[in-house]
Amino acid sequence: MEARKFANSPIGNLIPIRGTDRRGAPYQDFAFAAHPLGQPPALATSTWAQVSTANRALGRLQQGSLVVINPGLLRQPTVRREAQSTSALEGTYAPLEDVLAADVIEGSERSPALNEVLNYVTAAEGGFQWVQQGRAITSGLLCDLHRTLVAGTAADTTEAGRIRRVQVVIGSRGGRVEDARFIPMPEGPALEAAVNDLLAWMQFPPTDLDPIVATAMAHYQFETLHPFNDGNGRIGRLLIVLQLVALGVLPEGLLSVSPWFEQRREQYQDLLSHVSATGEWDDWVAFFAKAIEVSAVDSANRISGLVDLQTAFHETLRDAGARGAVRDIADILIGSPFVNIPNLRDKTGLTYQAVSNAVRRLVELGILEQRNSAGVMAFRAPAVIDIISAPSSAG
Repeated sequence: MEARKFANSPIGNLIPIRGTDRRGAPYQDFAFAAHPLGQPPALATSTWAQVSTANRALGRLQQGSLVVINPGLLRQPTVRREAQSTSALEGTYAPLEDVLAADVIEGSERSPALNEVLNYVTAAEGGFQWVQQGRAITSGLLCDLHRTLVAGTAADTTEAGRIRRVQVVIGSRGGRVEDARFIPMPEGPALEAAVNDLLAWMQFPPTDLDPIVATAMAHYQFETLHPFNDGNGRIGRLLIVLQLVALGVLPEGLLSVSPWFEQRREQYQDLLSHVSATGEWDDWVAFFAKAIEVSAVDSANRISGLVDLQTAFHETLRDAGARGAVRDIADILIGSPFVNIPNLRDKTGLTYQAVSNAVRRLVELGILEQRNSAGVMAFRAPAVIDIISAPSSAG
């Protein structure tokens, strides 16, 4: 690591480290230990203008979610889009249609990459349930999220679900510590204390601190601490949305932030490094606020499209004289565009025959189309999928 870059940082200090890397080679270098977060930074007028714009975008997203009878229904496609994007950012790729169709894909037919992406979905849903119960984000929650995220992967070791007990480095392609772009603070009690300090700060931020600025600062701190041996990027981006929900500026996890960061990976990393080196927050906060703004606009547009499509479905069904189970299943499709008879039976409580009749009618009306995968009959709602999978305006 270029230690001299961080030598005069006002918000952290260098700690000498030495040891043996995973190749068995000895190393001697420095790690950066961030100081606990404190009072809000002084920000430029232009930065506050971007923060204000982002807050308005979040307000429009929140307003849009209020017109949806069941906003939780729309969280599923949002979380799955985020799961696909945030995993791709870390090198794990599964097609979005497979992620959306996972509930109708036999477990044995799922690829390891798809299973890893679905781990994120499970972790996110658990996190949203936690914060919506009014519970504080704790170290225990973070560890549970990490354990779920890495289950069944190469990172599912004795370190899963634990604050790391080893030194890690970031951005070293050859594995040499000395070649790392950044080295976070060493493992041990000081790291555990730093994580707890961050979570306490998130729960009780300085009075009147804008929630977007608070979330930007917390995300910087989490990624700089790098508390896990793997999965910090995905957990950190999930934590952004969890914090916004916990702060009351989002009613549901209807925000996908990773497409913005995925398209700007190098700038993202450089800005985090700049904060560590200089203690100057403006560029990072403005960048982060722009990410929130564009992501919120993108999510609001998708929600609006899905609500309009739901209305169009209702009109089609009304004109065809279809009601009851057919309409109930059409509403389910807005959040779950891939279905089969057994999972619809479970969701609706209807008989197998009633579900089959309703699905057949929806196929006749062009709302559903049949898809056979690995010998399993399933159905997809192409109009819903088109909205969910459209290129992101956050990209």
